[in-house]
Amino acid sequence: MTSQVEHTDVGAYALGILEEPDRTAFSNHLAACPSCTAELQELSGVAGALAGIGPLGDERDDADTGDRGPAEVVNLLRRRKAADRRARRGTFVIGAAAAVTLVAGGIAAGTSISGEKGGSVPVGHSAHGPAEDAYRSGTPLAGTGAPGVTGGLVLETKGWGTHAALELRGVKGPLECELVAVSRTGERRVVTGWAVPERGYGVPGSPEPLYVHGGVAWGPAGIDRFEVRTTGGDTLLTVTV
Repeated sequence: MTSQVEHTDVGAYALGILEEPDRTAFSNHLAACPSCTAELQELSGVAGALAGIGPLGDERDDADTGDRGPAEVVNLLRRRKAADRRARRGTFVIGAAAAVTLVAGGIAAGTSISGEKGGSVPVGHSAHGPAEDAYRSGTPLAGTGAPGVTGGLVLETKGWGTHAALELRGVKGPLECELVAVSRTGERRVVTGWAVPERGYGVPGSPEPLYVHGGVAWGPAGIDRFEVRTTGGDTLLTVTV
């Protein structure tokens, strides 16, 4: 046999219709041909595979008796195997698309859990950041602001000092700001700092307020006030303790 005949005789070999010399030669060929070996494994259970095969395409029964010649049976077997492979490929594509959908869904869920406004949040997760949570959980001290600026502070006594959560509205940027604690002796400590983008916070077009938090080593009894100041030296908000 030529190598081409050897590679195309898998179906005939599986059906047992090869002449003995060709069958022996093909058996020897299998030992050194992984592709033919794999194809032969796919053609195992030939009788079951042929049980439901009816006319395919333009094939006709020999003499209208329903009998098929060896060459036609091999051809039908190959067509059946190719159809099975196409079906498996289709299943794989559907499965891959489903996997992509699940991954995309997982990414969308992760965005919602992160605390973006308007997203659904699972039970047990807060839709707010830690600064806003701290502010909402306490009783705010109202501040006195520059024209158009409002805000307040929630203070929490800690073993290490005081935790402060700030809400600020009515500011536009670009600005760099600091929350400063001022002690009863006039000493000043920066609690936290941030930048205000051009769109601002708590203003038309950007109605959400700013929430930030931080800490200072003094207890509330040692603090006179907190100030929100720009790095340029302007005071935007003063909260008296």
